[in-house]
Amino acid sequence: MAASNDDLDAGSGPIGDEARRLEEGAMYSAQSQFERAKFWRAVNLSLGVAAAILAAVAGVVGLASDSERILSGVLALIAAGMVSVLTTVNADRRHSQAAAAANAYLEIQTASRQLYGVDLPRLDYDTARTRLGELTARRDEINKTADMPSRRAYRRAQANVERGGQRYQVDEPTEGP
Repeated sequence: MAASNDDLDAGSGPIGDEARRLEEGAMYSAQSQFERAKFWRAVNLSLGVAAAILAAVAGVVGLASDSERILSGVLALIAAGMVSVLTTVNADRRHSQAAAAANAYLEIQTASRQLYGVDLPRLDYDTARTRLGELTARRDEINKTADMPSRRAYRRAQANVERGGQRYQVDEPTEGP
């Protein structure tokens, strides 16, 4: 059961409200970073696989026939171009960084929810304020290192949250046969 402001002393209500806002912000940030991670994983796989296939085809064509050397060379140049784009955008690093940021935001989200839903009714004001400050500092550190998500990533994250992708559902116990 989540703590309501009625359950808290007068000074803890705003802390609970702020912890809820922190949880909500972390939820959207996590989802946006997961969307970024999915995008960069797709870029990495699509360019990497396509370049490998083109390089293999270029080698086969070049070895199969002397008359197809030009085609083989063109395919090899296209494959090299794809690899250079992949190296330049560093999609693998971007994917890893976005996934790490998303998971860090999930940690903030969970800790915030536990603060206002479990711990806050039992904490004194100073302890609650300290815990909130620590969560805010953790969030700020993640914000410093995480790349900004694109508008598309944010819109996809927002749609996921609105569809209920972040809701915790408790299944009702079922009776046996």
